Amino acid sequence: MDNLLRVENLSEIIQQCQKNNAKAQKLLYQKFSPWLFGVCIQYCKDRTEAEDNLQDGFIKIFNNINKFRSEGSFEGWMRRIMVNTIIESFRKKNPIYLVESIEDLQIEDEEKIEHTPKHSTSELLKLIETLPPKYKLVFNLYAMEGLSHNEISEVLGISVGTSKSNLSRARKFLKDKLTVMEEKETQTA
Repeated sequence: MDNLLRVENLSEIIQQCQKNNAKAQKLLYQKFSPWLFGVCIQYCKDRTEAEDNLQDGFIKIFNNINKFRSEGSFEGWMRRIMVNTIIESFRKKNPIYLVESIEDLQIEDEEKIEHTPKHSTSELLKLIETLPPKYKLVFNLYAMEGLSHNEISEVLGISVGTSKSNLSRARKFLKDKLTVMEEKETQTA
C-alpha cells in the first residue's frame, strides 16, 4: 500500500481507513488535522485543550469511520464528531458550570451585535477566543454551527433559557470588547 501515500482520492483513503490501514489513517490525519485543529481552537480555552480534543476526536473518527456511508460530506461528518468530542469533554470537566438559575430572564432571540466593517474577521475571532468557556461554547454552537437554542439545550443538557442567557451574555461581552477597541482606536487617531 505504498501507493496510498500518492493517492489523493478521498474515497479510497476512507475505504482504507475502514480496513484499519495505518498509512491511510496517517494520510487522513495529515490532510485534515490542521483544519480540525482550527475547529478545536474555536471552542477550547487554550492550545493544549484543543490538542487533546483533536486527538480524542481523531480516535473517534477512526473508531467510527465504518459508520460513514458516503451520504453527505465527509468533512461535515468529521466536524460533527470533533464538535461533539469538545462538548463531551467540556461537560465532563464542567458539569455544574453550564447550569444557571434563570428566573424572570427575558432575552430577545433577535438580539444582534452590530457588525462594523472596522474590524477584520481575524480580530473578531480573537475576541471570540476571549469569551468565558460557557459563553464561548454556546456562542459557537449558535453562531458557527447554526444550532437553535432547543438543539443547544439538548446537546449540552441545559435549559433553553440558560442557552439564551449564555448567548446574550456572550454578545454583551463581545460588544463591550468592541467598544473598548473602538475607544482605543479613536484615542490613537
